[in-house]
This record gives sequence, structure tokens and C-alpha cells, in this order.
Amino acid sequence: MIDSYDIVVIGGGHAGCEAALAAARMGAETLLFNINLDSIALMSCNPAIGGLAKSQLVKEIDALGGEMGRVTDKTAVHFRLLNASKGPAVQSTRMQCDKQLYRLTMKATLENQTNLHIRQAMVESLVVEDGKVLGVIDASGHFYSAKKIVITTGTFLNGLVHIGPSQTPSGRAGELASVGLARQLQSLGFDMGRMKTGTPPRLKASTIDFSILERQDSDPDPAPFSFMTSALRTERLPSYFAATREETHCIIRDNIRQSPLYSGAIQGVSARYCPSLEDKVMRFGERASHPVVLEHEGLDTQEVYAKGLGNSLPLELQYAIVHSVRGLEQAEIMRPAYAIEYDFVQPTQLQMTLETKHISGLYLAGQINGTSGYEEAAAQGIWAGINAVLALAGAPPFVLDRSEAYTAVMIDDLVTRGVDEPYRMFTSRAEYRLILREDNAVLRLMGKGCELGLIDRAHYLDLLNQKKRIEEGIRKLQSSPVKPTPEINERLAALSSPPITHAVNLYSLLKRHEIAYDDLNGFPGWEPQDDRFVKKQIEIETKYEGYIRRQFEATKKLKEQEKIKIPPDFDYASVPGLSNELQTKLTRIAPATIGQMGRIPGMTEGAVSAVLIMIKKKELQNAAC
Repeated sequence: MIDSYDIVVIGGGHAGCEAALAAARMGAETLLFNINLDSIALMSCNPAIGGLAKSQLVKEIDALGGEMGRVTDKTAVHFRLLNASKGPAVQSTRMQCDKQLYRLTMKATLENQTNLHIRQAMVESLVVEDGKVLGVIDASGHFYSAKKIVITTGTFLNGLVHIGPSQTPSGRAGELASVGLARQLQSLGFDMGRMKTGTPPRLKASTIDFSILERQDSDPDPAPFSFMTSALRTERLPSYFAATREETHCIIRDNIRQSPLYSGAIQGVSARYCPSLEDKVMRFGERASHPVVLEHEGLDTQEVYAKGLGNSLPLELQYAIVHSVRGLEQAEIMRPAYAIEYDFVQPTQLQMTLETKHISGLYLAGQINGTSGYEEAAAQGIWAGINAVLALAGAPPFVLDRSEAYTAVMIDDLVTRGVDEPYRMFTSRAEYRLILREDNAVLRLMGKGCELGLIDRAHYLDLLNQKKRIEEGIRKLQSSPVKPTPEINERLAALSSPPITHAVNLYSLLKRHEIAYDDLNGFPGWEPQDDRFVKKQIEIETKYEGYIRRQFEATKKLKEQEKIKIPPDFDYASVPGLSNELQTKLTRIAPATIGQMGRIPGMTEGAVSAVLIMIKKKELQNAAC
């Protein structure tokens, strides 16, 4: 028996779902494998989508025609706008979902997608000949032919779960690890490493005393993630805040050798920015407490996610830790916390398309590339799926630069710099974050999604109409004069804004940080805006006009450098004055452009200039021939 497909996606996590949907929607016959179909799109750690810098990724996925934002809107039960009091560049949406409903909704989307086929099976090996993928073989020995393969295995490659001294080969608690595929990737010559992550305990809601904890309700008027969402769910669940105490810390310090993190049992590298509770206590001994956030995992379950209590200690110590927290004295652990270590592929071995450099037709996305987080995985998934289909058709690749998307910043970081710990997206990683906001992702990327066939043209025309209204709204503000009359200055005083002494326009008044668009109601020339998106864009574009203009000007140099391509077979040993260290690094990473070369750690301006001169010299030699 032989099944033949255009694209095979291995792994049905957040990266795999987006890769498979993008490929199928672009017309490719696609097959998605998952070890257990009931765990497709499972939120294996926290029950939320979005957050600082992550919401920008979700919005970009949505603008390109991906699914994460749509499913989140359908299943969210708690809504927060983070950094609401700060500027728009760092504002980020976070939605807490009903975890099982999220999984089922995404699974139904996959099952009903044309061109997409789903199989429950363990992929044991790739079939590779002459440096090119030909298909995969599952655990039963069945061969599936494929022109392109996308691997999105998450934490399943050689996964090993730790709870105290107990070690269980597993890709996630209760699920099989992918051992054969991990071994084959290593045998194919990939430079691989080992990383560690973890998840906190799940507690039974009826055994928690919520009455003595600080409660946080949803924002009253949340905005959806997806431009296609007309209304959000009305059901809401609160979150609660607690904290560890000195008793908690004493339990951990007295038993720290029972943690596999400190006994030497765990070899994988963990993330500095998201330490386990053991790490927090041992590294920050001066802290009297650490925050604990309790989030309901769904409308119809008793399970509560105890953020901040993640550890890998034995179960009896986990009970002691949980019971030491105020409000959790009688709490029952439904699922214990655990640590998991797993294999990853060093992402400098990838091209910007996420295709591997030495095996044609093989793409990697998600935690296999050393990243952490649902959103980072999903963004890589849609990127890899799109590029796999374009490669099938012989079309130019889909690649953005760092000034166009957070997703591009992440992928450029991965393939240029590599990783030495689980990579997480931060707003600080994006040099052009003021023009890469979550609120303008559709304006930046929906046109590209439409060109790819992932966005319906009617939706894009609606966006173009909104964009026209934004431009007209700004012009109206600029052409509406306001004179310094007593009535006008009284209105300004009521807004705690200084008086004007000479004629200005509404545009200049809206630039004032204390004045919002609707505050100008009643001023001459003001017009109401019933479209929430249009109004917000007018306000942001007006208030931050100078900063935005400077960032756009700063991107010009980047775009010029990205235009200068470096031949894939460029011989760095032929460049005079280039150190052996840089020759080795450049040969290994093989940057695609001068811009990417300049971002490699340790690169010097002199080295960039030397390579640029050699490229020009060879171009002249070729032209002469």
C-alpha cells in the first residue's frame, strides 16, 4: 500500500495545525499525522493564547489567513489587554480559553478542511534519497509518499518526563515519545541539542478557598483576535491571585536534592525567563514570596491551572508546596507538575523559509527549532506550510524582513543567531515595534494573505475601505482649524489640557496624550467614527506620527541590505582578511543576504565590507566573461 500526498505534516500541535491548514487551503493535498488524534491542538501548558509580544504573532497569523486567532475567539472565557496604560507598541491581548473546547474546535476545523487528511499514527522515519525527502514510514511500516515534509513534533522528540526520581519516556504526560524519528534526524547529520520545559500542577476547584484570594475579572469590552470575529462568547471565568510563603520556600530548600533539576538527572537547558519554582527559590533567595495565578481550564471542568507552582519534585512534596499557599491548604492535585526534556534541531541549519539547508523538501517548525510557546510555534507553522506549497509550484518563497512582522523577527533570530535556551518572543527583540503593533497586523499583512489565497478577497476589500476611511479621517483632522476662543479653552480645561493661544487644527490637539478621539466631540470639524478599528488607527497614527515616520526611515537601510543577496555557494575562504572563526561561522550559517550576515553574533563591519567587496568583484568577473 502506498499513499501519495503533496505535503505531509508530522505533529498536530499548534505549529502542525497551522502548517497543515495553510497547505490545504493553498490547494496542496496534505496529510497530518498525530500520535493521538484526541490531543490535536491540545494546550499542554497554560490555558491562554496571547500575552506580551505573543499577541502580535497571533494577529499576524490571523492576517495571513491562519486559524489560531479565530479558534481563540470562539473558545475564550477570560480577556485582558496587557500594558493598557502604556503605548500601543507594547500593548498585547491575552485570552484565557476553555482548553478542551479549543482542542475540539481546532480539530473540527481540520477535519472539515478540503484537501486535508488526518491520520493517527507514529511516524518512525523519513525516506530520504540524494538529499531529498520522498516520504515517511509509520510505526506499522506503511509508506506515505510526499513531495514536502513539515516536522512539528513539539516536545515529543526523545521526550522524557521527570517527577522527582521518576523518569518516563513521554512526549507529554501520558503520551508516547517519538524516539525513532529523533534518532534518524541525528543520523542524518543534524546538529541537535536538548532542552527542558515544565508545567505546574492542576488543582481541583472545589478544594480551593477562592474567597480569601484576590479576584481578577475580564476586561468589560474586549476586542477579538481575528478580523473575522463579529462577536465573542458571553461566558466569563475569573482568575485569582495567591503567593508562595516562607514555608513554601523552606520545603523546597530542604528537599532541593530531590529535584531532577538539581540532582543532575535533567541535562536539557531551561529558559531563564520562565524558571520553575525550585529555580526561583534557589536563585532569588532574597524574595519572601513569588506570585501564583489560578486560572480555570474550562467551563465544564474542575481543573485549575496553578501558574507559578511549576516544579519537578516528588508528588508528596508537591502536596506540601501547594498546601503551604494561602487558600490552597486543602487543595487536591488532579495532575501533578512535571518537567520534560526533549531534543531540538539547532535552527541555524534552516533557511529563512524554514526548509533545512542540507535536505531538500524538509521543513521544521515549532519547538523542534528551539522555541517555546503556542504562538511562536503556530507562527512558524503557517510560515513553513506556505513556503512548502510555494516550493511545490516553483514560486518565489514567502519571506518577510524584520520591519514587516514579529514572525520575521523571530525566524531571522532563529536561523541567524541560533538558540542556547528556549526562544520566546519579546517586544524588545523587535527593533521596529512601533510599526509592528498588534492593532495594525491586518494592515501590514492581509494583502499578502490575499495574494497567497489564504484570505478571501472580499475581506481584503473591506480592509482597503477601512484604510481609506483612516486616511480620510486624518486629513479631516488636519484640515479642521480650531481658534483660541474662551469656549474652546474651557473645553480643553475640562480635559485637563492646556489652553491654546493661536489657531491650531484638530490633528495637533489629538496629538496631546490626554486627549482621545472622542474627547474632540463638539470641537468644530470633528466627525464621529462608528468603526472601532478605524478610530483607533486614526488616534495612533496621529499621536505617534513622528516616531512612526522615524521608524519607517530607519527601515530603509535594512531593506537595502536585504536586497544584496549572497550566493548560497559563496566561498568565504576566498575573502582576504576574514578570520578563521568568522569563515567557519559564515559557512555554517550561510546567510542569504548582507543584512542577515550583519546580524550574526560577533560579526564586524570590516567583515561585512570585505564580503560585499568580494561579491561585487565576482559579479564584475562574471559580467566580463
